[in-house]
Amino acid sequence: MPNSKRSSKDAGRNTTMADVAKLAGVGKMTVSRLLSGSAKVSQETADRVQRAIRMLNYQPNELARSLRSVHSKTIALILPYLYDPFFATCAHAVSTVATQHGYSVLITTSDEKTEVEQMQASSMLRRRIDGMIIIPAPHGDGYLRGSEFSGVHVVTLDRPAPDSRFDSVVVNNRGGARAGAMHLIEHGHERIAFVGLNKSLYTMQARYAGYRDAMVNEGRQPGAYVQCTSEEETVTTVHSLLTGSKPPTALFAANNLTMRYLLHAVNVLRLDVPGQIALAGFDDFDIADVLQPSLTVVRQPVYQVGEMAANLLFQRIARGEYPSKGTRVVLPVELVIRRSCGCHPHGSTILRGKTQTVEQQVEDQEE
Repeated sequence: MPNSKRSSKDAGRNTTMADVAKLAGVGKMTVSRLLSGSAKVSQETADRVQRAIRMLNYQPNELARSLRSVHSKTIALILPYLYDPFFATCAHAVSTVATQHGYSVLITTSDEKTEVEQMQASSMLRRRIDGMIIIPAPHGDGYLRGSEFSGVHVVTLDRPAPDSRFDSVVVNNRGGARAGAMHLIEHGHERIAFVGLNKSLYTMQARYAGYRDAMVNEGRQPGAYVQCTSEEETVTTVHSLLTGSKPPTALFAANNLTMRYLLHAVNVLRLDVPGQIALAGFDDFDIADVLQPSLTVVRQPVYQVGEMAANLLFQRIARGEYPSKGTRVVLPVELVIRRSCGCHPHGSTILRGKTQTVEQQVEDQEE
C-alpha cells in the first residue's frame, strides 16, 4: 500500500474518496463502485480499500450500506456488561446460533453508557460486520437513527429497539412482575417494597409498572421505586425500610442482581425469611432453588431471548431485508413458587404464558 502519511496541507480538511483511492492504490471510481455495491472486485482490492477507509476514518453516509458488498461473516454483539448472568447467557446463545450459520461474533460492552455504545457500534461498522445485536443503553436511541445505520441489520434484545425499523426480542416484564407481586399480596402482605437497579432502564420501569398494577388492583398503596445499585447501599436501604414507621413485610427484587444484593443485606441484618420479611423477585439463577429458603421468582427464558434475537438477525441477513417497520417478539415468563414467599410446596410450581409477536408495541402494553 502507498505511503499512509498525509501531508500537512491535508491536515484539517475532511477526508475524501480520492484520499481513500490514493491510499489504497486504486482509482476513485473503484472505491465508488465498491461502496455502492455496483461492481465486484477482488478480495485483495476490497481489503485494501477497507483498510484505507479505516486508516483515514472515512465515513460517508452510504458507508454502512456499501459494506454489504464485502461480507465479513461476522456479527457484533454489544452488551451492557458480562458479570450479569443474564447477559452472559444471552451472549452464549447468540454465539451458538452464529456458529451454526458459520459466523463469528465480536462481543463488546457499553457499561450502560450511551457514548460508549455509540463508539463501539461505529467501530463495528468499520470492521465490515454483517449485522448487530444490541442491548441499548438508557436514552441511547439517537445514534441508531443516523443514516449510517440505514443499511445495517440490527436486532435488539431485552429492551425494545429505539428505531421502529429494527426487530427486538423482549419478555413480558410487566405481566411477570404483576404476577409476582400478586402472589405476595395473596399471602396477605399489605406493604410490599419494590427494589431495583437504575430506574431509567426499560426493564426496571416495566417491572415497576407491573408491581404497581398488582398493588392498585388489590387496593394496596404502592411504594416508591427503591433504587439499590450495590451491596453496601442495599444494606443501608433495607435497614431504613425495616426501621421506618410503616415497614414493608415483603420485598420484590426487580432482577437477579438486585436479589443478590437483598440476600447479602438479609445475611448482614440477620433477618428471618420469610418470617420477618418475605422475598420474591424477577429472574431465576443457578442456586435460587437450593438456598434456604429457596427463592420464589419470575423466570425469564434467558437462552431463548438470545437465540431468538440471533435467529431474527440471520433471517434478515439471508434475505437482505431492511424493513421500514420491524417486529417485536414478546416471550412469556414463568412464576416459579418456592419458599421465600411463605409457601411450602413439595416442588416448584410454575405458571406459564404464551409467546407473542407484534409489529410494534407501547411499553406499557407488552403483554
